Amino acid sequence: MKNIKIYGLVLGLALLQNCATTKNFSYDGKGFKDAYNSITSAELKENLYIIAADDMEGRDTGSAGQKKAGVYMIEQYKKNGIGFPPALGSYYQKVPSASMKKYGETLPDSENILAFIPGTEKLEEIIVVSAHYDHVGTKNGVVYNGADDDGSGTVAVMEIAEAFQEAKKKGYGPKRSILFLHVTGEEHGLFGSEYYSENPVFPLANTVADLNIDMIGRDDPENRGKQYVYVIGSEMLSSDLKKINEAANDKTVKLELNYKYDDPKDPQRLYYRSDHYNFAKHNIPVAFFFDGIHEDYHKSTDDPDKIDYPLLQKRAQLVFATAWELANRPDRIVVDGKNTR
Repeated sequence: MKNIKIYGLVLGLALLQNCATTKNFSYDGKGFKDAYNSITSAELKENLYIIAADDMEGRDTGSAGQKKAGVYMIEQYKKNGIGFPPALGSYYQKVPSASMKKYGETLPDSENILAFIPGTEKLEEIIVVSAHYDHVGTKNGVVYNGADDDGSGTVAVMEIAEAFQEAKKKGYGPKRSILFLHVTGEEHGLFGSEYYSENPVFPLANTVADLNIDMIGRDDPENRGKQYVYVIGSEMLSSDLKKINEAANDKTVKLELNYKYDDPKDPQRLYYRSDHYNFAKHNIPVAFFFDGIHEDYHKSTDDPDKIDYPLLQKRAQLVFATAWELANRPDRIVVDGKNTR
């Protein structure tokens, strides 16, 4: 009788395990759809009006305003039950002043902010979703709010994290771990992401890809009124990543994906100009999501009332859908290119 009971228990556990591993993680599944639909323009707007408010003083690197913005971000992660990397011991990775020297500039100590959702099956493999949360501060008493640059990316990362957490609560936690990385010092020289890449919380060898978001709330003159996003670098290091992003787009928001800045001859050289590059230089596949250079770029007029919130929502949903596939597909994406630029 005892053997029959033990057999029944083992069989029951096996069936439960089988059910867990055969859950539908496709774009047609309820787990994805519910999480995807939780990314709303209303929540993005609510957070951005706080992150890009005058009392954040333009979020210059190491400033009181930037630290205040960081406290708000962490409060939201705590509210949503999203923790930090266990090895770090908090949401903060200190970036010391000594690591942020260039052109004779002296910056105060600052912090990267890291939130983390552990994987259910491939805990050691890490998908990074990144954005910088600093901007250029206050000049001559005028606050440069940086709503698009990069308040839009900051709130998108927060909303994507919340969507993954919602899926986790319903039993659809990501199979690979996801690091939500808010870096400092981008405006002064990509310092925060450089510091992370040289002092990684998780081994770079285990980092599958970085999806970097820097300005996704506006449109540029070339694409005025279009439903589009620039995607930069998605096929530089992995033939899989561009295909995955395009498939995610086709299944969801159906934006026009513009690859203009992938041209090595492009004078803007944007592949090198945001935080993804500090992953790419270590041969980690990257995709950089960007809206272009618009008339309020690095001006005091980059304010939250000028953001196209429905378009910001779609772009955030595209990054989420891409991260979802990267996190849940059976195999890690290939690295079959080499960063030689």
